[in-house]
Amino acid sequence: MNRRELLLSAASAIALPIVGAPRRVAAQAYPSRPIRIIVPSSPGGVHDIVARLWAERLKGVASFVVENRSGAGTIIGTVEVARAEPDGYAILLGSTNTHILQPLSTNRPSYDPIKDFTPIFLIGTTATAIAINPKIPVHTLGELIAYVKANPGKLSYGHGGTGTNTHLSGELFKQLAGGLDIVSVPYKGLAPAFGDVVSGQISMVFANVTNQVIGFHTADQIRLISINAAERLEAAPEIPTSKESGLPGMISQTFFAMFAPANTPKPILDALNEPTQAALRDPEFRKKLSQSGYDPLTGYGPEEARRFIAAEYTRWEPIVRGIKVQN
Repeated sequence: MNRRELLLSAASAIALPIVGAPRRVAAQAYPSRPIRIIVPSSPGGVHDIVARLWAERLKGVASFVVENRSGAGTIIGTVEVARAEPDGYAILLGSTNTHILQPLSTNRPSYDPIKDFTPIFLIGTTATAIAINPKIPVHTLGELIAYVKANPGKLSYGHGGTGTNTHLSGELFKQLAGGLDIVSVPYKGLAPAFGDVVSGQISMVFANVTNQVIGFHTADQIRLISINAAERLEAAPEIPTSKESGLPGMISQTFFAMFAPANTPKPILDALNEPTQAALRDPEFRKKLSQSGYDPLTGYGPEEARRFIAAEYTRWEPIVRGIKVQN
């Protein structure tokens, strides 16, 4: 069975049953101590913001500790949870990066996104954007493409690590725009990449849109050129999409989901999913997510999340293979 077949099979599978009395007792007592949320990127990044918003909203359900485990393009933190005990006390704020793009981008993955994890819920999505240093004399996507073509090899773009959605967004942009010559600069998360694009150390950055990114744009520290989504964002309606600007294939959105290690008992999954769904139906929490640059999703518990992720894998696979990021 190849990976795609495995994903599609997992999408229709039911959650694993609770096995044995000790696990049943543990599930009934859950949570009895703080729950570690492993964020596989640096503080202030897009994963980190989602994790902290969620932890704050559910602080009446349990005590949460957000731990940043950045490095290797989200692999370090993801592997930590894959190897953790399936007791609900170490969970992962995962995404398109951890469960689709990283596995697709290497021939020797450090973990299996299906066999090693159980999805708990999807919380939302966000789009990527193209942001440049304001000193670059362009204001539209067309002008940026023309400027890069006139200066081959002289511009660089930052991203959150090899194989991440921001890296693949940059490579997809180069391909769709006619094979642009832009130097790729990987970082351990997007926060340091933003520091360098603001200071002019790099020319541009491909980033997930958050309220912080919008804030940088509003303060003229960066210039958002376009949003890589099907429609303009509610949080930044004045920024055109890349599709509007002449690159209809330039769509790169990221989902965010909470994952537990494989074989985590269903009552533990339910103990986290049910209050999350209630929170996602709350207009105040939805507004907070939207203002932070995220599009909240409701009704995506463990099984719905499996199906969603399988569909995203199918969508991304030909894109990743086409831009040849295998290593």
